[in-house]
Amino acid sequence: MSKIYRAALYMRISYADDKSKESESLTNQRKLIEDYIKNFPDIEVVCEKLDDGYTGLLFDRPAFKEMMQDIIDEKINCVIVKDLSRLGREYIETGTYLREVFPQYGVRFIAISEGIDTAKDEDLSGKLDVTLKTLMNDAYSQDISKKTRSALETKRRNGEFVGACPIYGYKRDEEQKNILVIDDYAAEIVREIFKLKKDGMSAAKIAEKLNSQGVLSPFEYKKDRGLPTPKGGFADSDNSKWSATTIIRMLKDDTYIGTLTQGKQTTFSYKLRNKKLLPQNEWSIAYNAHEPIIEKQDFDLVQKLMNIDTRTAPNEDNVYLFSGILICGCCGTRMTRKTVPYKDKKYYYYFCPKGKKNGCTGSKMIKETELIGCITDSVKMHINNVLSLDELLSSLTEKKITHKVFEKYTTQLQDIQNQIDKISVFKTGMYESMLDGIISKSEFTDMKKQYDFNLVRLNGAKAVVTAEYEKAKANEDEKMRWIKHFKNFSEMENISRSAIVQLIQHITIGADMEIHIKFRYQAEFDKALTIFNSQRKAV
Repeated sequence: MSKIYRAALYMRISYADDKSKESESLTNQRKLIEDYIKNFPDIEVVCEKLDDGYTGLLFDRPAFKEMMQDIIDEKINCVIVKDLSRLGREYIETGTYLREVFPQYGVRFIAISEGIDTAKDEDLSGKLDVTLKTLMNDAYSQDISKKTRSALETKRRNGEFVGACPIYGYKRDEEQKNILVIDDYAAEIVREIFKLKKDGMSAAKIAEKLNSQGVLSPFEYKKDRGLPTPKGGFADSDNSKWSATTIIRMLKDDTYIGTLTQGKQTTFSYKLRNKKLLPQNEWSIAYNAHEPIIEKQDFDLVQKLMNIDTRTAPNEDNVYLFSGILICGCCGTRMTRKTVPYKDKKYYYYFCPKGKKNGCTGSKMIKETELIGCITDSVKMHINNVLSLDELLSSLTEKKITHKVFEKYTTQLQDIQNQIDKISVFKTGMYESMLDGIISKSEFTDMKKQYDFNLVRLNGAKAVVTAEYEKAKANEDEKMRWIKHFKNFSEMENISRSAIVQLIQHITIGADMEIHIKFRYQAEFDKALTIFNSQRKAV
């Protein structure tokens, strides 16, 4: 009685394979193998092993590992593949399986396309054609790897997203899959996180607040929407929650201001999956790659807040009102808040932690209540000064000139559009005249060419004027952005952490308790004041 071989049909396809080629599909691999073994009564199919989406350069594939365990357990003694590249594309390890592993376990190996069958020639694995074939497969994999890396780098430089999962707050555009667009719901959560940070809330408290409100974490949100989810991190938990680590990572991510940073790590070679971090100067950074969720000035402010001392008060959600803002005028050290209990009450002071022992003469304590009153009055006064200056500037020549510039652009655009509309009317009438026999077809053709030429010229001029108008408007908006910053707090009654960090650079306390406030946008304020004074003198 002839020997019966218990066979495993092994099939593999990787992401790098051309899915449009039917010859590479799992379905086709199975059909080819099944048709082949019909002529071999000594082969009994025991199982199928499928590796879908795994490279042939590595042998750490789930189905392949299962097959090897079945070989060790003597459940199978025959392996059949469509071609040698399905077994592997790395010639050294592939050769090891052919020359050593399979013979050691008495495994019959069949690669149909190459005509390899070790039952017919047990030493077939040592033949030159097999070695050359595996070398060709390895070279093919190396070539594919290089082309893939090159294509990805080109996309990165062009500001295209090539990652597996877009960051929370964004999603892939439905038509242009490599372009990120805003996910409206998630983007609102991102904006709220940045707002809470500006308001003085710590990362841990922000995470706690989101969890208490039942807001799904990034991983749970993606899972709920059926979107791709990242491996590791959140994926390690079945019920992932918001954490301080996640909040901090989001607050530091400049993707939210439209910057796309990719290519931070790479593999050592096309044969290895292990990755190494690249130095920052080798990253691919594309600015204005997509619509921002957070304005750059708000992002920059949050980065500053994360770099200063912002300890959270015990049993409180927010950091101390002046945390990281108060500076000793004598030594430049950030001042510390101190609680002084007295007659069942608590009083709060700020002082320089260096003290006289360390050579600082500004060690006197200043009451927090006095500081709050003084800062509140000063901030309100400065806001009023800014708003008054804005009103005064509105009546001056520079504003009038700016208004005239915008009027000029608007008039030009209207004139161009009127000419375009007239040509459209003329073309319609001209066509009707040809149908009525008033003009000949050749006259119609000549006139149409001239009108079409004029339309191209006018549309080009319209595009140029529109671009100039948008640029001038953007410049004007940028000039006045700082004023809008102060307008946001014009109705403020009491000073808040948000107002302090957004309007004040720092507060210096001198040795004699004098208070000096350095407001943000002071240079812009001084420039506007200079313009006002010069324009007023010219009137």
